[in-house]
Amino acid sequence: MTRPFAPGYRIPTDLLLKAYASGVFPMAESADDPEVFWVRPEKRGIIPLDDFHIPKSLAKTVRKAPFDIRFDHDVAATIDGCAEQREERQSTWINAPIREAYLQLAQMDHCHSVEAWREGRLVGGLYGVSIGRVFFGESMFSRETNASKVCLVHLVARLKERGFALLDTQFTTDHLKRFGAVDVPRSRYEKMLAAALQGKATFNPRPA
Repeated sequence: MTRPFAPGYRIPTDLLLKAYASGVFPMAESADDPEVFWVRPEKRGIIPLDDFHIPKSLAKTVRKAPFDIRFDHDVAATIDGCAEQREERQSTWINAPIREAYLQLAQMDHCHSVEAWREGRLVGGLYGVSIGRVFFGESMFSRETNASKVCLVHLVARLKERGFALLDTQFTTDHLKRFGAVDVPRSRYEKMLAAALQGKATFNPRPA
């Protein structure tokens, strides 16, 4: 379910953080559309961290460590990778105002990326927003087989290690369901969100 809310050419970061904290997130009709609309689904996708499932074939790939996994090394390039056109998706909901706002959130330590690199080249990744003990997954991409999936495995490991309580995927897909993603009604989700916003989890270890 979508609802229009203050479309415009820029998204103030304070508004964006308040929206996430109330269960709302922005999207655009296309990369060329300068406006955004705000989404509050009737059913929300989440991956319960304690029930995260790694398919056997992927577990073998993770053990082989084919990629150099980096956190927050190049958030901008990760967002651009998620926004690029692919054969299976000719358009994207990531427009210029969204890109700008999330890069500002990255400077505020509220937007993070998990990246797969090989031979100095970014080959896959994902990014999302963190508030309290919640990580709101935004998008993921792969330029090589399994790159984004391996990033998801490393994301969940990081969230568990750092004390996060809720991994929001916005929607569920057949792809995410393989990892344990489920739909929860909005009322239940908002209770889970309120509880997970209490306290503080730090995505990146603090400097020594």
